[in-house]
Amino acid sequence: MAIKFALLGCGRIGVLHARNLAGAEGARLETVFDPNTSAAEAVASANGCRVAASAGDAIEKADAVLIATSTPTHADLIELAAKAGKAILCEKPIDLNLDRVRACRKAIEGCNVPIQIGFNRRFDPGHRAAREACAAGKIGKLEQVVITSRDPGMPPRNYVAVSGGIFRDMTIHDFDVARFMLNDEPTEVFATGSALVDPATGSDFGDFDSIMVIMRTADGKLCHINNSRRATFGYDQRIELFGSEGMVISDNKKKHELKFYGSTTTDAAEPYLNFFIERYAEAYQAEIAAFIAAVRDGRPIQATFDDGYRALVLAEAAIESAKTGKKVEVRDIA
Repeated sequence: MAIKFALLGCGRIGVLHARNLAGAEGARLETVFDPNTSAAEAVASANGCRVAASAGDAIEKADAVLIATSTPTHADLIELAAKAGKAILCEKPIDLNLDRVRACRKAIEGCNVPIQIGFNRRFDPGHRAAREACAAGKIGKLEQVVITSRDPGMPPRNYVAVSGGIFRDMTIHDFDVARFMLNDEPTEVFATGSALVDPATGSDFGDFDSIMVIMRTADGKLCHINNSRRATFGYDQRIELFGSEGMVISDNKKKHELKFYGSTTTDAAEPYLNFFIERYAEAYQAEIAAFIAAVRDGRPIQATFDDGYRALVLAEAAIESAKTGKKVEVRDIA
């Protein structure tokens, strides 16, 4: 029997999730809810489901809930769905405030429902293959992880204003995938940043648009993360795992592999894919499939509530480091 899903949030990412649920084996999109009724009606019409009168109504009729609403609502909806006994897949982050995440964790103690956080990059085929090659010993002992993550361009100013800052909004994906690749917990963080793409990012919002982070684990493994809000050649997403006996790289994706050679140009290709939904299309589908398997078959959740919490802990450490110019020891992991 298919798992009946309620989708909360029918914006850009909600539309993607609705489409993926419609095509996923073992799932049926039952209801959708969004305060923007027209958005909810459009998603319902496209996917043959009904529009719920409220989030509570949508949750009540479902077996599982996919939360794709705005970040400030995530923790409240996790609590509501968990207390109703529903399995939960929630977009990242759980919240922008660590205290709220802790309170959410306490509120759902004993609910005993599967909760997966939407760290979709864990499910990217290239990233996962790199991790598996490392786990199989193909590069010897892992020593360094290098993560490059650059957006094609600055987000709108009204988004930057409420994003929580680049470390909580953008780099949080990289903090999670760093932990995933290291298979270990960073214990030290040094971060620095600049507003190089748009100086107003710093003057108006006290934020950065270009950052670098160095992390170290207790046994000395190193990780370097570099982010930029602008890459003129497309969505730049690469991970390098370097070990004592070799290296593996999960590289960018292109629209095609055509290369042109002429009298004035050699090895030319189009820019990389220009949007995260295109770049991580397979990852989003695999994320849904893994969640369905966890709910249906009792398999382990692959990106847990605790993973969401720990990524935010690293983000807070990076923010402190960038503000003080000092290395920060990672605290409050419990």
